[in-house]
Amino acid sequence: MVASLALGGCTSYVKKADFDSAIAELRANDQKQQQQLDSLTQEMQQRFAKYDAQISQLAGRVRLDTAAHFAFNDATLRDQDKPLLDDFAKVISQHYPDAVITVEGFADPAGSASYNRRLGERRAEAVRDYLTQNGLSGEHLRAVSYGEASNRQVERGQTREAGASNRRVTLVVDFAGQSSTGDAYNGAAAG
Repeated sequence: MVASLALGGCTSYVKKADFDSAIAELRANDQKQQQQLDSLTQEMQQRFAKYDAQISQLAGRVRLDTAAHFAFNDATLRDQDKPLLDDFAKVISQHYPDAVITVEGFADPAGSASYNRRLGERRAEAVRDYLTQNGLSGEHLRAVSYGEASNRQVERGQTREAGASNRRVTLVVDFAGQSSTGDAYNGAAAG
């Protein structure tokens, strides 16, 4: 009986070589994903410098702040925001077609919290729909609203003209996916 218990305990034993191999594979995969995010961040910084857009990388994600702004109480995408969105769609579709992107909608604090959540959602959906029309896969785009969340406001508590920067959409690349070249994009030939 003791022998059967001893042998039974050995069935879940992992050899050190197998363990080391699995850890090495996980580290290599993590490093590859980080290289892809680094490449995407670099490409976006080069490409979007002309738009006064802020690119940041945090916790394995790339954030493009202020991708679009909206008029007070409106969810209509402005013509001046479309070139940046066109370039974003082009970079993602050409180099990272499997990227998972969250389109985050925001509102200033005028109006009720529930109304602002719905308004932020309509703004996010407007940008998501525009990106889909410009070649990005709808299955990889998510629209969410933060409404008037005070911890996400650029100009805390501001409305109307002073709160214009609160009425925005931000794009977040949650997962860069596999680059279209098979490895991280090298940043060459931005067009």
